[in-house]
Amino acid sequence: MNTFGHHLRLTTFGESHGPAIGGILDGMPSRIRISVEAVQERLDRRRPGNAKGTSARRETDKIRILSGLSFDGLTLGSPIGFIIENNDARPGDYERYADKFRPNHADFTYQAKYGIREAAGGGRASARETANWVAAGALAGHLTDLCGVCVKAWISGVGPWKAEDLYSGESDPERIQAVIAEAGERGDSVGGLVSCRISGVPAGLGDPVFGKLHSRLAAAMMSINAAKSFEYGLGRKASEAYGSEMADIFVPDACRPGRIGTLTNFSGGIQGGISNGNDICLAVAFKPTPTIMMPQATVDIHGQECMLQPAGRHDVCVAMRAVPVVEAMATLVIADALIASQAQSHTLWR
Repeated sequence: MNTFGHHLRLTTFGESHGPAIGGILDGMPSRIRISVEAVQERLDRRRPGNAKGTSARRETDKIRILSGLSFDGLTLGSPIGFIIENNDARPGDYERYADKFRPNHADFTYQAKYGIREAAGGGRASARETANWVAAGALAGHLTDLCGVCVKAWISGVGPWKAEDLYSGESDPERIQAVIAEAGERGDSVGGLVSCRISGVPAGLGDPVFGKLHSRLAAAMMSINAAKSFEYGLGRKASEAYGSEMADIFVPDACRPGRIGTLTNFSGGIQGGISNGNDICLAVAFKPTPTIMMPQATVDIHGQECMLQPAGRHDVCVAMRAVPVVEAMATLVIADALIASQAQSHTLWR
């Protein structure tokens, strides 16, 4: 599947070390003003080479919008097509892997499914693909902004360090960089945790029974490369709690007269698969980057044992660059739900 979304649909194309990647975002309402500069800013946050421990690949990630906007930057209601050229592709770096299966990569499974695979960077399985998602999420963000929705993600854990409260916004840049640097010096990689808070979401988004808002968010997050688990609200802690301990008691909303709020937010902003007006809080765990600068035992396409020698440009901690990707996928899900809600009831952004 290369298409994501229901009412707002993103279809992407391109391989990691091909000439370009890109996408088509279909379903954006008309007459929404788009700032291409704002879209580029989001892409700049994701692109490699911005921080220590990230890939040394040097991509400008300059977006070129091909369709769907008027000359003065308004959406036309037609598909928004965009392209991002690959300026630092080095397919030759992967020739040594062409007949070998890299541990914890998609090499073996793609070969098993299609009978062929793109060895250079993993092709469509590469995290390079997520630049398309960030671009689309930034475009959709112009819609969510009009609806008063704010999506913010951050690193809440790396290796042995994890914030005590995943949703407090707590982080520790110095500790994070120290853990990543230590792993990098050993030629190793390390996993990480990304938390996300979505505020300003109106009550009523999401569709029972199989269109629950948290199931759509989970599907979006688990589509991200290297994502290994998803939780929202209390998450796994709910399995250790008593019902009396995690009840979100309804009360009159002191900040919004005439509306209803809750004393706590153990539900993470979603109940019965539908948003309840509280902040939606979620967290995504990412595995260590599978390519490490250490020799690794594996087999080749003939099933013969062999060794992989370390080479290439890779992130020590992929979670670091996953932050804007988590934001983008959350934004696409909420924008999709807002469009569905608008179609079912009243206009939200006009």
